[in-house]
Amino acid sequence: MAYTNSKLVSYTQLSPNYSTRTKPISKITIHHAAVVNASLVGLGNGFAKTSRQASSNYGIDSNGKVGMYVEEKNRAWTSSNQTNDNMAITIEVANSSGAPNWEVSDKAYKALIELCVDICKRNNIKELKYTGNTSGNLTTHDMFAATTCPGPYLKGKLSTIASEVNKQLKTTTTTANNNKVEIQMNVLRKGATGEQVKTLQRLLIGCGYVMKNGNKTYGVDGSFGTATENAVKAFQAARGLSADGIVGKNTWKALLAA
Repeated sequence: MAYTNSKLVSYTQLSPNYSTRTKPISKITIHHAAVVNASLVGLGNGFAKTSRQASSNYGIDSNGKVGMYVEEKNRAWTSSNQTNDNMAITIEVANSSGAPNWEVSDKAYKALIELCVDICKRNNIKELKYTGNTSGNLTTHDMFAATTCPGPYLKGKLSTIASEVNKQLKTTTTTANNNKVEIQMNVLRKGATGEQVKTLQRLLIGCGYVMKNGNKTYGVDGSFGTATENAVKAFQAARGLSADGIVGKNTWKALLAA
């Protein structure tokens, strides 16, 4: 199998602590760094120590930046369990507060969702399942070792993380002008960025809706700001949809049909 790495990565420091992966990627294991506002460099320096015998495929800092320490083709030494790590992509998330809750920032949490979606898409993981034990494909360090990792905050959000990721993995195929068009059914709202926002903006423009905020007009820039929200609300109102500016399943379908 040809493995790829995430394009969300902005910092790379490859660790010597890894083994060749012997099983296809089918799981994600979330960890917390147990360090308040750990930097990507700091995580990398820790994983660079051969004496520590530890590493992770990816790390996320409190600003939502993603670092890579072990390529996906290799098994990171993260979860105290060789079988799990052979099948899993492991992610260390920096904490925004210390014990006892070990919270993570909103930016880190958002980046974690985006990274999980990206991992699932590239490795053909159709659904992320958190069961609270090793039967699911969203696992945690404390399932394999006597540890509190990933901390109470992330532990309490694992079901929600799986749900949010799965929403973004859903696709639909719609016929438009006798051509089948497949789109990701991500729920988009103000603050979103990326290629799917560009698709949304192209559809809005194609339907005759100008993305405007005050006297300034915007084009296809991949940033869901006030101008895009205004255009979405106008489109929704014209189609008899709830004009909330949030692009869900019904709005996507209406845009494609138009």
